[in-house]
Amino acid sequence: MTSPAHPGRTFFVTLPVADVARSRAFFTALGFTFDEAFSGDGAACMLVGEQASVMLGDHATFAQHSKRPMADPATHALALYCFSVPSREDVDRVVDTALAAGAVEADPLEDLGFMVSRSFFDLDGHGWQVMWMAPAAAGQDAEPAAQGVAV
Repeated sequence: MTSPAHPGRTFFVTLPVADVARSRAFFTALGFTFDEAFSGDGAACMLVGEQASVMLGDHATFAQHSKRPMADPATHALALYCFSVPSREDVDRVVDTALAAGAVEADPLEDLGFMVSRSFFDLDGHGWQVMWMAPAAAGQDAEPAAQGVAV
């Protein structure tokens, strides 16, 4: 892994979810792990990379951290979330696992040759893209390792 552009910074994104336990089980099935030190009844800290995490917060917890009303991700795009996997085959494996666990396919396979991706909406309607990029296109000598995701 290359050295971070901003050493010492950790990035957290908080997503509102209807049921933390249900969302945690869903993302565990996709291979994500969780940091118990930052997880509890109202939230779970999903590890995405060495310096990046997604907090899955129930609606009450999310409302404590935002002064704006929460949008419904089933009807409004809040953001698009993308993570990489180590191989082309893992794109299909992860998305197929998500679909089997209750996700809805958002976009079918997009194959640009040097990059492959598929997208799905999670149990709460948040849009996720799973992608693989050829190491040469990513400026790396070897396959990139997806951080925080066991594939």
